[in-house]
Amino acid sequence: MAENKVRFGLQNVYYAVLTESTDGTNNTWASPVHVAGAVNLTIDSNTSDGTFYADNISYYKTFANNGYSGTLEMARISDQMLKDVWGLTLDANTKVLYEATGTQPKPFALIFQIEGDQQEELNVLYRVVPTSKPSIGSQTVEETVEPVTQSFDFEALPLVTGPTYQKGKVRARTTDTTTTAVRSAWFTTVTITTTA
Repeated sequence: MAENKVRFGLQNVYYAVLTESTDGTNNTWASPVHVAGAVNLTIDSNTSDGTFYADNISYYKTFANNGYSGTLEMARISDQMLKDVWGLTLDANTKVLYEATGTQPKPFALIFQIEGDQQEELNVLYRVVPTSKPSIGSQTVEETVEPVTQSFDFEALPLVTGPTYQKGKVRARTTDTTTTAVRSAWFTTVTITTTA
């Protein structure tokens, strides 16, 4: 199949909670969980460069890939994601969802699909760390009813633990030559190459 000329649309947003390696073995991800209602995903690169000056000129340049920062907007963040990622607790008796102070969000892989003119482009960010909680709020109903979305900010960081083939990886995406087997499994497991 030919390479995409354009990209558009967002769908099939999934998250998979990450358990980071502490002993050099593999990082592991839970089974991906679908979050319905994808509205908008903005991802900007976090890069920095340094310049070393010598002989009155820019003598040497360095470049650091620090991952990405972004915002995910959804129709509604699911209760399951609030529990899995932000640590909210469902009371067994009242069935009320509680948030406690001091709870730290868990890192996760963010998996999503962007449409193309030839085929869908499947993406994964391996280590997403929320930097805000999902927004809360609504507005009055006027002549027309417009849904109020929820969003949260995040950093997509390189993997820092695990075996050599995982360390430093930030993201991956399919191409026009990606095999059908890899594409078929994209939303059932976190795809990461074993090539260093």
